[in-house]
Amino acid sequence: MRTTVLDRLRSESGSALLLVAVTLFALAWANSPWSGLYHEIWETHLGVTLGPWGLDLSLHHWVNDGLMVIFFFVVGLEVRQELAVGSLRDRRRALVPLVAGVLGVAVPAAVYLAVAGREAAAGWGAVVGTDTAFLLGALALVGPAMSNQLRIFLLTLTVVDDFLAVSIIGVYYTDGLKITALVVAVVALVALYFLGRTRQWRSAPYVALVVVLWLATLESGIHPSIAGMIAGLLVPAFATHRGIVDHVGNLFRDFRQSPEADVARSASRGLAQSISVNERLHVSLRGASSLVVVPLFALANAGVDLRGDTLGIALTSTVTWGVVAGLVIGKLVGISGGTWLAIRMGLGKLPDGVGPGSIMGGAALSGIGFTVSLLVIGLAFTQESQISSATVGVLLAMVLAWILGWLIFRVARTRFGEVSADLPVTLTPPIHEEYDHIIGSPHAEAEVVEYFDYECPFCSRTTGIAQDLKEHFGSRVRFVVRHLPVTDLHEHAERAAVVAEAAARQDKFWGMHKALFDHQNDLGEETYTHLARELDLDLEQFERDLEDPVLLKVVRKHKESALDSGARGTPTFFLNGSRHIGPHDARTIIAELEAQMATQDEHPFRRRS
Repeated sequence: MRTTVLDRLRSESGSALLLVAVTLFALAWANSPWSGLYHEIWETHLGVTLGPWGLDLSLHHWVNDGLMVIFFFVVGLEVRQELAVGSLRDRRRALVPLVAGVLGVAVPAAVYLAVAGREAAAGWGAVVGTDTAFLLGALALVGPAMSNQLRIFLLTLTVVDDFLAVSIIGVYYTDGLKITALVVAVVALVALYFLGRTRQWRSAPYVALVVVLWLATLESGIHPSIAGMIAGLLVPAFATHRGIVDHVGNLFRDFRQSPEADVARSASRGLAQSISVNERLHVSLRGASSLVVVPLFALANAGVDLRGDTLGIALTSTVTWGVVAGLVIGKLVGISGGTWLAIRMGLGKLPDGVGPGSIMGGAALSGIGFTVSLLVIGLAFTQESQISSATVGVLLAMVLAWILGWLIFRVARTRFGEVSADLPVTLTPPIHEEYDHIIGSPHAEAEVVEYFDYECPFCSRTTGIAQDLKEHFGSRVRFVVRHLPVTDLHEHAERAAVVAEAAARQDKFWGMHKALFDHQNDLGEETYTHLARELDLDLEQFERDLEDPVLLKVVRKHKESALDSGARGTPTFFLNGSRHIGPHDARTIIAELEAQMATQDEHPFRRRS
């Protein structure tokens, strides 16, 4: 598939490099003969009037107080998703990054105050936030080649970081409150809450209320960033259920049979309702936020004129070194120390596949403050010399944090063998005729292994992926299934797997496999006996086998192989022995297999033995 420039910019490394480029451009512009034009543009006013009401802001404030609300709204949406269906849903997994995130805010603030002193104490908020886009981009560039588990840990941590940072901006850097406007903002928040409770699926009412909230917050004197964050938190998120997907499938089948405008609109509405409004807004705004809003913010705020004695003053200023020390040292010590403390307290453990060196490397990269730091600087200081010094400190900290992170990852890789910060990707053990349930020839060109759960609504037997693969490839691919009962979510899954293994002793595994999926909403002992009769099994032998502990060991051995192979949920697919990462729809898997087969045809010596 051809990769466009826009696709590259949308990647985490691409967006980070874009921000670096824009920052350097802003610095170059502000220090060029055209620097006057730079400041003149951002001080140009743009007004909007409607009858007696009007809003008149400079372009600089339109970016900082307007467009940046979109950025913080997206952050709020992400936090709500993590709380509802992501890493913060499991409170046990969230405790370690929660403690690390809190100390990752408190320690940098303390370090800044110790270095900068009382005269510049207001700038402590400039060192509490991490720029998530820069962090993930830097991780993609200097971190381990496989670092998804570390990435998830750092994302969870930045959720805490962002929430605290925006709360600090909204509370600490606010003065001159206007009560009437504040009441309107509160009413808008209450309306957003009840709108979510009514399960309104259309995005327009949410957007309208967010606009009202932004205007009221702007008028009230509170910085609008907190309005964006809280609004995002109030937009509901949920996981898509299989029943909804089936309903949407029926709607599109109706359209296929009767391609009329009303039927098309019904199908389109059903598709929208199947995905939470939170996720739809997040997908719609994420690109604009990372490719437009944040680069514009960098362009408007990173242009520090370093000519004359500005740089010399900055390099001797306690504000500059307070910011540098807070971000570079404070983040490293706070996050690493918080992680170590949480583990010692028994609150959790490091993510699978992630070593302490990788945690320290990620903590170092968290010293890239940028977006939140520059925003706070504009709110905390009024003297131009302090603003310039603090901005230089942020830019210097960004470079030093990047270099420090690279050095730590290098040492972790060469001295401690931490070549990866992710789950395993290799199928362990490999496919074995006696160990696995296989459809297809051992001489097939490709192998697909699925770890499944009989109560999983998206496993291949219910979605038809296995049938799609068979129809497309025929005998060129063999299909293998292994058990991965997710017992904390599906109470019948492990027992159903034992039932399938009991049927396998009478050579009826695939018949029972199909039947269990057909009855996955009605699993229980009566169902198992009924299915055994339908499959004409020897019931006495079936009952004896169900109580045989060997079969439970077989199922748990499958589950152990899943964990050893990096599978943590269902369905998880392995293509030719490697874990498939990304969408697992039939079209994507077929495309990946076709690409691998084409490579094998071009390089026959790489074929599977």
